Amino acid sequence: KLLTKDLKVDEVPVRIYQPKWPPTSKRRGVLYFHGGAGTFGSIRAFDRVCRYIAKKCNSVVMSVGYRLAPEHPYPGQYLDCLTATLYFMRNCEEYHVDPALIIIGGDSCGANFATVICQILLNKRDLPKVRAQVLLYPGLQALDFHLPSYQQNASVPILYRKLVIYFCFRYLNKERTAMEDVLQNCHVPESMKSKYKKWISADIIPNEFKIRGYVPHKSTPYKPEVHEAIKEILAITFSPLLAEDSVIHQLPESYIVTCEFDVLRDDGLLYKKRLEDNGVRVTWYHAESAFHGILAFFGYGIFSFLSAEKIMDRTVDFINSL
Repeated sequence: KLLTKDLKVDEVPVRIYQPKWPPTSKRRGVLYFHGGAGTFGSIRAFDRVCRYIAKKCNSVVMSVGYRLAPEHPYPGQYLDCLTATLYFMRNCEEYHVDPALIIIGGDSCGANFATVICQILLNKRDLPKVRAQVLLYPGLQALDFHLPSYQQNASVPILYRKLVIYFCFRYLNKERTAMEDVLQNCHVPESMKSKYKKWISADIIPNEFKIRGYVPHKSTPYKPEVHEAIKEILAITFSPLLAEDSVIHQLPESYIVTCEFDVLRDDGLLYKKRLEDNGVRVTWYHAESAFHGILAFFGYGIFSFLSAEKIMDRTVDFINSL
């Protein structure tokens, strides 16, 4: 039912999925950035997800095989995603895509990339406006690793809390000597903690998400040497939840999926609130029995999960509503 085409856009591999049947009108275009902590994952691994979206939404989907860290250094992943996005936006007519119906999305770190790209594109006046962003269990901040979801799901597969820190260091190709200090939030200056508490705090998380056990984290002393070693994780391109309101209020309509058994759950909840507080329309789906990375199993028969199918069907419903 689909035509697929692999090509390279300035050395960035992409795969384009197009429905075989002729379009009755211009189609939606979906850019998809896969998860994998910026260090693994591939177009092939998320082929089933992209095929499903293309078929069920009668859309043209471009899956971006951004080059992986640490071999391809940070922030090359964002730049690869941006390169592919600019190509798609400038050539959408070639694929019978309506420039007013371009959606940018991804899962996990891919959702992080999608968030950053949507923020960057606000300054590109010569391009079509993004119609919507689709963020599937996004990781959006590295300021606080003691939010309720980090505590509750610290030992829940497949993304443990310590594994998040490990991937941050691997992604940035840093020595891992300060991992334990970062886990305790010693990398954040007091000035930043104070400035961003209004956006990133357990106090903002609704109480129903704290009943599985949450203990307020005691403040830990700031260690300048730890901050210096890993300061990139507090940049907007790594932690887009830290973007100013002047940026957030310009963002397109958004769809956010959170999973209950996911250390990154609260990142999605906090971004949802920020978007809504800034007048951005948000459609939210909370998968109550799902875990982080569940879409990697989507479409694999007996290895697939009902929760993954529900996430994909809700995502398709949102895209079709645009």
